[in-house]
Amino acid sequence: MPLSFNPVKLFAGSGTTDLANKIAKSYGKELGDLTISRFSDGEFQPHFNETVRGCDIFLIQSTNQPNDNLVELLLMTDAAKRASAHYITVVVPYFGLARQDRKDKPRVAIGAKLIANLITASGAHRIMTMDLHAAQIQGFFDIPVDHLDASVIFVPHIKALKLPNLTIASPDMGGSYRARTFAKYFNAEVIICDKRRKRANEIESMSIIGDVTDQDIVLIDDICDTAGTLAKAAQLIMDNGAHSVRAVCTHPVLSGNAYEIIENSVLSELIVTDTIPLKQESSKIKVLSTADLFARAITNVNEHGSISDLFRID
Repeated sequence: MPLSFNPVKLFAGSGTTDLANKIAKSYGKELGDLTISRFSDGEFQPHFNETVRGCDIFLIQSTNQPNDNLVELLLMTDAAKRASAHYITVVVPYFGLARQDRKDKPRVAIGAKLIANLITASGAHRIMTMDLHAAQIQGFFDIPVDHLDASVIFVPHIKALKLPNLTIASPDMGGSYRARTFAKYFNAEVIICDKRRKRANEIESMSIIGDVTDQDIVLIDDICDTAGTLAKAAQLIMDNGAHSVRAVCTHPVLSGNAYEIIENSVLSELIVTDTIPLKQESSKIKVLSTADLFARAITNVNEHGSISDLFRID
């Protein structure tokens, strides 16, 4: 039995409905009744169609396309606070604007910190998310952060592929720590693709650090946006004698002509999660669900259990 005597209710924003339904099913509850009223000028207003007074509630919404999804989440949180919810946890499978985590040039915003402030100010008591672009973003929040790790989903899948000469790769220097963490589960070597950018989403040059000859390469990344980096890294790896190359990315942002780039690339497959819904189907994209992991995390939060127990990989 839960240690909390407060009723638990789960609600979904309009941008993450499919995943929220899966989470609720895995948790063993129906999603709560929430309406998002929309005005002709684009303004919207969330409304809880059932009481949340004294309840421990979980608001599920990724903040991709933040102009809508983020503002919707903030309004949902504010509405719950003003309706006297006891404890509000925002479940943000994909935390948007996380790439703006520092001042990498003069006169730019630190967007991730601003969003952390807004979520806290809206009334959230806790945030649950997955594979932040930079782990130190947890420190931007003044409320507890449950940072889930998608490796517990990806590692068993990669093991099941039984690749004979597995080597883990990072598509850039910044992802080398993430790649090394994955490699430990397989006792595999790590290679790194060193890229230089002209500007955001535009690569100037790329080179490989390490030997990929006759290896089955798995590229590890947290976000796949335009897919340009992955496609170029995969081509370079194959040109240098690899046997096969596939990619694992937690968050399938897939903007612009990313789907076309993936289809025309040398990638055997792109393995992603459902933190962001796909815009279209692709024969090369395989989706693994995060629903069970989030449901277990919600259970542990409600029962005051350990979140770190969810990081164990058999």
